[in-house]
Amino acid sequence: MRRAAAGAMRAAIVLLAHAITAVRGIFQGIAPEPVQRVYFANHASHGDFVLIWTVLPPRLRQVTRPVAGADYWLASRLRRFIGRELFDAVLIDRNPATRSADPVTEMALALDAGASLIVFPEGTRNMTEAPLLPFKSGLYHLAKARPGVDLVPVWIDNLNRVMPKGGIIPIPLICTVTFGAPLHLEPEEPKQAFVDRAQAALLALSPKHGETA
Repeated sequence: MRRAAAGAMRAAIVLLAHAITAVRGIFQGIAPEPVQRVYFANHASHGDFVLIWTVLPPRLRQVTRPVAGADYWLASRLRRFIGRELFDAVLIDRNPATRSADPVTEMALALDAGASLIVFPEGTRNMTEAPLLPFKSGLYHLAKARPGVDLVPVWIDNLNRVMPKGGIIPIPLICTVTFGAPLHLEPEEPKQAFVDRAQAALLALSPKHGETA
């Protein structure tokens, strides 16, 4: 019964996301093919991964798991249900002082089990005026641990205005989710060089960046 309820709620979430945001997926650098991938995206809202998940074709949606902070998604029964039952999220303890498992190892194990992942290399929601926060090093370590997996930049546009900070009622706006060309860690590529390259690839998908380039 819980599985049936979760399936019905997933379908409802897809419909709601389309109703509120008219979200449109733009596959600019890849095709939506059944290939294992790590989608790395900008992060401005708790709803970010929902939009990426929503625009994926159903066959890809079924095997794509968001990576999210356990501190947020385990904070209440409702969040636990959404994080675990609805989206099968890989829940990461973001506090190095309390965690018992390495986040990169947890993500690598999820990949080994056949999942694709949605990750946010900024590490937290960007509430600043800057287009991106500096990337954490987790994406580099994951690329090093599983070098054969495509790393796909994904730019989410307009969601922070649909649900602005402190807002309760979503403001209907058209959102886009743009998928770029996949990246891989080059042999002997230094960590900072890779992180800078991944950040530049993501920023290049931003409509505002395109306007000023």
